[in-house]
Amino acid sequence: METEYQYQKRRVPLDRNSEFRFGEGKISGYLSITLGTLSLLAVLAYRYPAYLTTIELRQVYDAEFLQQLLKYGMYFSLFFGLLTFFLNRRKRMGITGIGLTVLGFLLGGYDIPVGPVEPVRLSLGVDWLILAFLGSVGVFMTLEKLFPKYRNQVILRDEWGLDLFYFCFNHLMISAILIYGNYHASHFHWAVSESVQQAVQSVPLLIQVCLIVICADFVLYWEHRLYHEVRVLWPVHAVHHSVESMDWLAGSRGHFIQVFSERAMVMVPLYLLGADQAALDIYVAFAALQAILIHCNLRFSFGPLRYIFVTPQFHHWHHSSEKPAIDTNYSAHTVLFDRVFNTYHMPEEHWPAEYGTTVRLPRSYLGQLLYPVQSLLGRKR
Repeated sequence: METEYQYQKRRVPLDRNSEFRFGEGKISGYLSITLGTLSLLAVLAYRYPAYLTTIELRQVYDAEFLQQLLKYGMYFSLFFGLLTFFLNRRKRMGITGIGLTVLGFLLGGYDIPVGPVEPVRLSLGVDWLILAFLGSVGVFMTLEKLFPKYRNQVILRDEWGLDLFYFCFNHLMISAILIYGNYHASHFHWAVSESVQQAVQSVPLLIQVCLIVICADFVLYWEHRLYHEVRVLWPVHAVHHSVESMDWLAGSRGHFIQVFSERAMVMVPLYLLGADQAALDIYVAFAALQAILIHCNLRFSFGPLRYIFVTPQFHHWHHSSEKPAIDTNYSAHTVLFDRVFNTYHMPEEHWPAEYGTTVRLPRSYLGQLLYPVQSLLGRKR
């Protein structure tokens, strides 16, 4: 019985080799490379906006204002790169960051004219990648350092590079994901009810948002549960569960089949409800932020809100490989459907001691990409 299970505390040893410490040049080196890479990508996006930016996002941000931020990013990259020489540490990282930034200047820097963009149906979401990365680092990584659940967990924890690759891939593919999701939802045109959509649009904005959250959560709950409980689907979802350290980047890991299917399925209730665009925008922002938050290394309990919404503690238990937690906590937004369908598990005084899958998956992107196929050909769960 679950009540007899002996919960343990998670032990996270401090990895001093990966730890950031002042005066060693590592902070300056990584900042230089990061800002240099983002700057170069931004310059390319300004030079080839039709192919490297998304139509939906271009309608929201001020491209000229962001060019001013690009200017500061490029100069700070140079500054941190030179700082590695002053510290006489990590000079190769400094040279790399400076080189990336200089290449950005040679390609036009922050002075590329901004004008009308001819729409292209399929493009890479470089702008979405840059803004999402800066926002995630600025908000969630900062929160994790200020209020960590596991203080010894370093930023460059095991497999952070793999999850960064997933983060980049998923954001670059945003246009393809949206196209596929909209195409999938359009097949449900036969279920559209004008009277239902008019009724939804007639209620206040906040109620529309609540309706969207509940309907989307219902679809995501059952899709998620199927990935767990249908044996042929589990190897696809197991990729997401192979993360063994939880932080803001961990939620990015996911097989592309799951990423595309989730977006496609959640489009269906949004399409059928026909809510106002403002309500849809609020939901998209809420869902995107919550998806990162619930994987974070944060110690917040969220008080009474944890009885309504999915929180880090709740979702961490979903990622636990401990027996009482396996195949529980499927919900994405609220805990409602886990309560209703008896899959709720959150011992309030405890957090998981172990994360990951019961059988360890390959540690490379290619290995995880092929894992579902290999499982179908005879590998065990």
